[in-house]
Amino acid sequence: MTSTAPPAGTAPDTTATTGGPSQVQLAIGGMTCASCAARIEKKLNRLDGVTATVNFATEKAKVSYGAGIEVADLIATVVKTGYTAEEPRPAVPEPRIPGDAGAPGTDRHGEAGPDPLRHRMLVSLALSLPVVVLAMVPSLQFDNWQWLSLTLAAPVVVWGGAPFHKAAWTGVRHGAATMDTLVSIGTLAALGWSLWALFFGDAGMPGMRHGFDLTVSRADGSSSIYLEAAAGVTTLILLGRFLEAKSKRRAGAALRALLELGAKDVAVLRYEGGEREALPVEGGAGRRAGHEVRIPVAELAVGDRFVVRPGEKIATDGTVVEGSSAVDVSMLTGESVPVDVVAGDTVAGATVNTAGRIVVEATRVGADTQLSRMAKLVEDAQNGKAEVQRLADRVSGIFVPIVLLIAVGTLLGWLLTTGETAAAFTAAVAVLIIACPCALGLATPTALMVGTGRGAQLGILIKGPEVLESTRRVDTVVLDKTGTVTAGQMRLRGAVTAPGVDEEELLRLAGALEHASEHPIARAIADGAAERIGDLPTPADFRSEPGLGVRGTVDGHAVLVGREKLLGAWAIELPEELAAAKAAAESEGRTAVAVAWDGKARGVLLVADAIKETSAEAVAQLRALGLTPVLLTGDNRLVAEAVAREVGIDDVIAEVLPQDKVDVVKRLQGEGRTVAMVGDGVNDAAALATADLGLAMGTGTDAAIESGDLTLVRGDLRVAADAIRLARRTLGTIKGNLFWAFGYNVAALPLAAAGLLNPMIAGAAMAFSSVFVVTNSLRLRAFTAST
Repeated sequence: MTSTAPPAGTAPDTTATTGGPSQVQLAIGGMTCASCAARIEKKLNRLDGVTATVNFATEKAKVSYGAGIEVADLIATVVKTGYTAEEPRPAVPEPRIPGDAGAPGTDRHGEAGPDPLRHRMLVSLALSLPVVVLAMVPSLQFDNWQWLSLTLAAPVVVWGGAPFHKAAWTGVRHGAATMDTLVSIGTLAALGWSLWALFFGDAGMPGMRHGFDLTVSRADGSSSIYLEAAAGVTTLILLGRFLEAKSKRRAGAALRALLELGAKDVAVLRYEGGEREALPVEGGAGRRAGHEVRIPVAELAVGDRFVVRPGEKIATDGTVVEGSSAVDVSMLTGESVPVDVVAGDTVAGATVNTAGRIVVEATRVGADTQLSRMAKLVEDAQNGKAEVQRLADRVSGIFVPIVLLIAVGTLLGWLLTTGETAAAFTAAVAVLIIACPCALGLATPTALMVGTGRGAQLGILIKGPEVLESTRRVDTVVLDKTGTVTAGQMRLRGAVTAPGVDEEELLRLAGALEHASEHPIARAIADGAAERIGDLPTPADFRSEPGLGVRGTVDGHAVLVGREKLLGAWAIELPEELAAAKAAAESEGRTAVAVAWDGKARGVLLVADAIKETSAEAVAQLRALGLTPVLLTGDNRLVAEAVAREVGIDDVIAEVLPQDKVDVVKRLQGEGRTVAMVGDGVNDAAALATADLGLAMGTGTDAAIESGDLTLVRGDLRVAADAIRLARRTLGTIKGNLFWAFGYNVAALPLAAAGLLNPMIAGAAMAFSSVFVVTNSLRLRAFTAST
């Protein structure tokens, strides 16, 4: 539900309890490159008690601060550094998504929205295209063509490049150099040189002709102009940043879609006198219906009851109190099959009611809903930094001053060795322009945005980039049994009958008697019998024998269902074949329930915690990823080994107390293993936190989910393998991006310094290196789950 979720990038993240650190997310404006983010991060971290992470791609600062520091102090620090920061705002109906074309706020140049950047790029493209064509095709150079080129190129460099010049000047005033410093110096130098050559040299003479070469060539500096380089570089960098911004919006599409899933209004039931409980109808039968009032979802309160008709979205998390239906939960879990719900079942906001009319009582609203919590987890992950990216940030923070020195060295070197001013100037400008490592700042954030967004679509929530590092090293996966490998619910797994007894009759009589009991084993038998034979008769004289079983009369038969001791109390013995079946079942960890009627033992029903249908396949997939599965459970060893055999696990650790699960994980780590833990219960929370990688089943408890590094929204163990595959794929993409960004600069700088790159070609290569990194990250959108 989006209407009450905190606006992304502006609302306070969390506030710890009294005495602890608080956290806030600030939307940062005016950043143009990774070194900008590094500068802001460095300034914030210099404040006492402040720990900050600034993300260039999402344009956010995630700040943890202690007592004595106010949010206003943080914002003031950012402003003093030369950028803008937004204060946390109250929740608004439509949250801001970084890079969203329709979002309020500023773009990376401090302008309102992306349209000014697009307009600036298109105008610059239209003006610079004739300049480049005239410079590249000597046959088109008419008399005084150079003055037309100046007329067209000057607005491009001055107005089109204004964002770069403004950012560079801001950096100078604050004693810092950024990527924009390189672009600004390079393009203004090219324009300034051209102006000198036109007005004070020979370049302005009528009839002047100018050749075009992709490499530096010896020429008379007074007759050389570089208007095509100045205008072309400016336009290409604008184009690159426009495409980059567009790609970033695509990268954040999954989170944006997630936040937009929720319903916008809801039909709330209002009862007489304001009572939420329906009043009894005259005569005592039925309920007096409340009247429906349609209100915005933002006004929905916990405890409100609302109507959901077929085809409508469920407004918020709640419990069904009336009706039954099938709910499409695919947008939250990736599960394509609708889930049947009846009164008493819980439902999640943003899921779709596909069948009957239901009435739901709201249990969570606003930021507490499953949808909002999912979005928050995704957003937190996108705002983090992997260790490899922190290295890249440190490099980019000192890269610009080094490049400026290289450019000066290139200029002096060419002048001293060749004496050719024009060649020296061209090589130095090429160094300035080719060096902008914007791709370094985008390598991790864009891959994280796409990877975590795709994971959210598949029901996989990655808590942070450090999780990616863990998935690469994991070699052992510890699987909790109940609720993870098994369904956590007892089910009827089979029936063994005495000679001459019909199995359907056995199920009908035992199921009818057990239907009157609330014991989990009794429910399993009753449900299993009903599934196989349909309606069950109603027993008479039902009695429960605590610790033994139940007895009663069904269709005139005196029926006993329970332990063998219950039958013994009525002088009934199990025949040899039933005793053998009971012993065999118990050796496999199943529960054997004896059934007798009319004084004779008639059969044995086999009950066990049902293994999920996909668990064996999931274990095979985990093995294929190079992981060794280990089954961990508090159940007895016979039960654990039976489950392990069925799903293909060799290592079993059974009869472990909940508080000892942490010790098991630590012991495995002590053996040199890197351990992943998959669990769903409160008793798994500590072990999930202790493991090198914690995978929490989203069908489990909040404590387990909060302790995990990866949350699997569905209860399907195969998603664990998908999550590890996705995390590894995302990490691989980040490393590929960083290799390209570093390799590009390492290879291109010597070429530029050697005079082998024309400044305009250098500008094009630099601009599109960022686009390449973002495009490479977008390949993660094609990741497919095995489920």
